[in-house]
Amino acid sequence: MLPIRSIAILALWAVTGAVANAGEFEYRLVSTTKTSTAEKEMNEAAAAGFAVASVMGGKTAFGWREVVVVMQRDASSSPGAPRRYRLLGTTRTSTMLEELRQLGGEGFEYKGQTVFETAFRSREVVVIMEKDPAKPLQKSEYRLLATSRTSTMQKELQDAGREGFSLVGLTVAETFFGGPEQVVVLKRAIPAPAELRTRLWVAKEPR
Repeated sequence: MLPIRSIAILALWAVTGAVANAGEFEYRLVSTTKTSTAEKEMNEAAAAGFAVASVMGGKTAFGWREVVVVMQRDASSSPGAPRRYRLLGTTRTSTMLEELRQLGGEGFEYKGQTVFETAFRSREVVVIMEKDPAKPLQKSEYRLLATSRTSTMQKELQDAGREGFSLVGLTVAETFFGGPEQVVVLKRAIPAPAELRTRLWVAKEPR
């Protein structure tokens, strides 16, 4: 039989090893000049258990202007159903807002945004949307604000806030939306039908 001290040392070693393994992460980098290629590679990484951690657009060491996405996964966890990703890139606010609303209605959630110059020399606002099958379906409504005037943005943010929208993302850069601009993405949850009926009933209940 091992001495108590030896057992204690072995137990501590086992716990320390388990904690170390639990804290390990693996990373995968997606870097490309095309949004369609980035979306394809993001979903391929998601199928292997990776999730989006960060995104940025800019000039890389080779002089190319790219969108760079960092994805990570917990090395100690077994992958479940893969997340789905959509990467939206456009120079038109109306197109971006339409796509945000459509995906929000399908249960996709905002994950990040950036601005980068494409291979065709146009500057696009890029937004990443994620749908995690492990989470309960939550539909959201999105709103996009784009302006070059801080006073205008202040007013529009206040108006959106009074309607229940919360800010999820901001970029400040020169875009084809209208030159140097602040581009803000906001969202609010869409109540489930049962919850909506409850709210209406409470609102109409006599006091």
